[in-house]
Amino acid sequence: MKKSVWVAAFVLVAAAGGAVWWTQRAASDAVQYRTAKIERGNLQATVASSGAVNPVALVTVGTQVSGQVRDLLVDFNSEVKAGQLLAQIDPETFEYRLRSAQADVDAARASVATAQANQLAALTQVSRAQVDLIEAQRDLDRKLSLVEKQFIAQSEADKARALVNTSQEALKAVQAQVGVAQAGVKSAQAGVAQREAAMAQARIDLARTRITSPVNGIVIKRSIERGQTVAASLQAPELFIIAQNLRDMQVEAAIDESDVGRLRTGQKASFTVDAYPGQTFEGEIRQVRKAASNVANVVTYVAVVGFSNPDGKLLPGMTANVRVVTEERANVLKVPNSALRMRIAGVEPAERAKAPGMAASGAAAANPPALASSAAGERVANGHKPRPAGDAPAAGRAGARGRIFVTDADGKPKALNVRLGVSDGSMTELLLGPHAAAELQEGADVIVGTKSAASGAAPKTPAAGPRAPF
Repeated sequence: MKKSVWVAAFVLVAAAGGAVWWTQRAASDAVQYRTAKIERGNLQATVASSGAVNPVALVTVGTQVSGQVRDLLVDFNSEVKAGQLLAQIDPETFEYRLRSAQADVDAARASVATAQANQLAALTQVSRAQVDLIEAQRDLDRKLSLVEKQFIAQSEADKARALVNTSQEALKAVQAQVGVAQAGVKSAQAGVAQREAAMAQARIDLARTRITSPVNGIVIKRSIERGQTVAASLQAPELFIIAQNLRDMQVEAAIDESDVGRLRTGQKASFTVDAYPGQTFEGEIRQVRKAASNVANVVTYVAVVGFSNPDGKLLPGMTANVRVVTEERANVLKVPNSALRMRIAGVEPAERAKAPGMAASGAAAANPPALASSAAGERVANGHKPRPAGDAPAAGRAGARGRIFVTDADGKPKALNVRLGVSDGSMTELLLGPHAAAELQEGADVIVGTKSAASGAAPKTPAAGPRAPF
C-alpha cells in the first residue's frame, strides 16, 4: 500500500516538473521582435545608372578616294584646326587622270571650232544659193516679157521657170545643211561641257587625296599608318576621329523603362568614375532620348547628362556611375524599408473589419511587399531587370499603400496600413492623414525583424531581394 502511494507521489511530482519545464521552454522559445524607430528627416529619391563619357560632338574623318597613304601629319591627341592637312594619299594616279581629262577638254573644244567652221561654210552656201535664186527669177521675168512680145519661144520661158524651181530647192538644201551645222556646233559644245565636268571631277578627286580636318578639335583616334592602302567603295573608311570639344562633354546613361518616367530635362545629376575614386562630378540632364534599346528583352532609354570638363580630367570612353535626384523631401517622417518587408502570419490590420473598402485596400497594401520576391522572379524569367523585393514603392508614386507592424502594450504585434511617399532605398516617406493611428509618431517603434530568445541568435530580417539602385 505504501509502495503504491510512493509511486503515485513520484508520478505527480514528475508531471508537475514536466509541466513547469514545458511552460519555461515555450516561454523561452517565444518569438522576440527587433524594432527600429520612425524618424524625421530629409529624403532624396534617385535614379541610378551607368554610361560612357563622350564628347558632345564626335567627327569621323574618312576618305572618298582609294590609294596609299603617303604622308601622315597628325597623331593621337593632336590639336587640329578646321582645314588643317591631316594626311596625304598618293596623288600621282589622280594627277594623270586630271591631265587626261584636260586633253579631252582640249579635243572637245577643237571639235567645237570645226563645227563652227562647218556652220560658216553652210551659211556661205546659203548666200550663194540665194544669189542664184534671185538671178534665176530675174531671168525668168525677162524671158516671160519676151515671150509676150513673141521675140522668143515659150520653151525658153519654161527652161527659166525650171531653173527658178531648181534654185529654190537648192536653197532649201543648203539651209538644211546650216541646221545640221548648227546642231553639230551644239553637240560639240555639249561635248566640251561633258569633258569639262569630267575634268572637274578629276580635279576634285585629286583634291580629295588631301585629308583635312572639318572642325577644330583634338584627334582621339587614328586608324591608319604611313604606307597603308585605304579602299573607299560603298562607304568611306574611318581614318581619324576628332573630338570637337573636350571641355563640354556628356554621359550617355542607359535608364530602365521603369525609371525613365521620373526623369526631366534640367534635373541635377552627379556621377563618379573609377579613375578618380571618391570624387563626384556634377551635371544636369540635357536630353532624354525617345529611341528605345531592347537588349535581351530589357528596354532602356538613353539619358544625356551634360557637364563641364574645364581641366580635361575626364576622358572619352570612361565608365560613369550616374545618380539623378528625381525628388526631394525635407523634414518628413520616414520608416525603414525593412519594416515594410516584414510579414507576420495571422496578424491583420484591425481597420479591415471596420470598413468594407479597406479589405481591398489592405490586400493591395500587402501585395507589393508580400509578392515582391515572386514578382522579381517573374521579371527575371521574362528577361526584365529585377526590382528590389519588398522595398518601398519607387519615388514619384506617392500615396502607394504599405503595411507595417508595431507592438501593443502586451508586446504582441499589431498591423497597420499606411500610405507611403518617396524612397531613397533604405528609408521611405510615411504619409499621415488626419485619421492616422496614434502609434505612427516620430520616435515610435516598428518591427523590422525577429530573433529567437532560446538560441540567442542574432536578429534576423525577412528575406529581401536586391538593394534598390539608389
